[in-house]
Amino acid sequence: MNYYNEIKEVLVKNEVYKKVKDYSKNRSDLNSYFEVGRLIVKAQGGEVRAKYGNKLIKEYSEKLTKELGKGYKISNLKNMRQFYLAFRKSQTLSGELSWSHYLELIRISDNNERKYYQHISAVQNLSVRELRERIKNNEYERIGKMEELEAPKVNTLIKNPIIIKTNKEIKKVSEYVLHNLILEDIDNFLKELGVGFTYVGNEVKIKIGNRYNRIDFLLFNVKYNCYVVIELKVTELKAEYIGQITKYIGYINKHIKESFHDKTVGVIICKKDNKFVMEYCTNPSIFTTTYLLEGSKI
Repeated sequence: MNYYNEIKEVLVKNEVYKKVKDYSKNRSDLNSYFEVGRLIVKAQGGEVRAKYGNKLIKEYSEKLTKELGKGYKISNLKNMRQFYLAFRKSQTLSGELSWSHYLELIRISDNNERKYYQHISAVQNLSVRELRERIKNNEYERIGKMEELEAPKVNTLIKNPIIIKTNKEIKKVSEYVLHNLILEDIDNFLKELGVGFTYVGNEVKIKIGNRYNRIDFLLFNVKYNCYVVIELKVTELKAEYIGQITKYIGYINKHIKESFHDKTVGVIICKKDNKFVMEYCTNPSIFTTTYLLEGSKI
């Protein structure tokens, strides 16, 4: 079988298709490059040999460049081959993602990790730059991996740690400093926190008994239809923090939450977690995570 002629035919058809039906050229690119990758693997004698590569790709690249023009360098054909190897077991390729997205994804060796980034890129409409940033910041590791991706809960979408970016020189991190760093780039904080979080207010004043208290941040999660109380702590997690946020959750549920909202949840963002404290926390609506200052000269 002449695999080169088959590959050339696939690529020629794709070029013609893109000129005629520009609106769907991305899907055509993906299908064509996937098929080219499959044919290259077969031409190389199967997946095992394809992993190591051979002179065949160099030969095909030279011929395709001569006959079809630019765009078929050795690296491009290798990417098509890797594209097929990475996604050959997937039932569908998301047409919402571009070839540039998939070039980022094929560099990920772990199947579950790659599937995670493919999923969030599609549902959150991430740009290539945003996808690259998520991968760079190890979001998959920080979000608890893939366990409940198909039917996630609020806590499975909260990253750990939360990365708070700053270019300032910070000598000492207090709750006040941390609070203001978040306010300076609240949009980034909401994205970093997870999916569906929107800003309601900060230092929200509430009255419990005869005393006034202030909630660090009050958010709402549109995906889970619930208010989210955020408390900031610059120390290790302590048992009293659980009691404090439990009161705030109770207040929101009684005085602010509507009947059609789900129950309020609380998130304690602290410097260091303490699994023993959470082990005895009986409130399933309370979650914890840690923070990390990125770019600080502390």
